[in-house]
Amino acid sequence: MLVLSRQRDESIIIGDNVVVTVVDVRGDKVRLGIEAPREIPVHRREVYEAIQRENHQAAQIDPHDARQIGDGPTAGETV
Repeated sequence: MLVLSRQRDESIIIGDNVVVTVVDVRGDKVRLGIEAPREIPVHRREVYEAIQRENHQAAQIDPHDARQIGDGPTAGETV
C-alpha cells in the first residue's frame, strides 16, 4: 500500500484520469473529492462490498426461480 501525506486542497492523480483531492480535514475525518470519468465507478468500500455480496447472491439464484421473477399479470389480465 502506498501511503501519502496531503494537506487540504492538495491532490493525487491515479492513472491518467482520476484525481483525488483533500477537500477538508476535521478531527479524525477527511473529506475527499474524486474526479473520474463516468465509466469508472467510484464507491465507498462498504457500498462496494454490499454490491459484490448482492451480485454474488443474484448469481446463486436457480435459473427456474429467476424466470418467475418477472412473471405477473400482463396488460388486461386480472389477478
